[in-house]
Amino acid sequence: MSAARADDADDGPSSPMRSPVIARAALVLTALSTAGVGLVAAFAPRTFYTDFPYLGHWVDRLPPYNEHLVTDVGGLYLGFALLLAWAAMTLQRQLVQAACAAWILFSVLHAIFHARHLAGFGTADAVAEMVSLVAVIALPLVALWAARLPSG
Repeated sequence: MSAARADDADDGPSSPMRSPVIARAALVLTALSTAGVGLVAAFAPRTFYTDFPYLGHWVDRLPPYNEHLVTDVGGLYLGFALLLAWAAMTLQRQLVQAACAAWILFSVLHAIFHARHLAGFGTADAVAEMVSLVAVIALPLVALWAARLPSG
């Protein structure tokens, strides 16, 4: 096993990271964001569809309403919230990397879809939606950076 591999294998909470505090904060913020979306979508799908994000109405601009689909999306977000919170609690490097990579993949595909379906949105809503979708990609990127081995 190479030295780099040996370092990666030491993946417990005491393994060195560039910035465990920043990694944990970015993971917690991402987990809270996903839990907020997931709880409403899973347990109040009609409210999520008609009112999200509560200051605007973005989801109902892409009809039709489908309770099953919205509830499943809520479950997806809650599953990610659990995974991200777990990564934040343990700070195991491989778990942090896997959780962030999976969330980034989902979020990039999600952002691409919405970027291609902005018809019917006012400029302020379109900009706000895209900024929010990019923000949820940025936080796990920060967590990945912070979870890297310290240089030197």
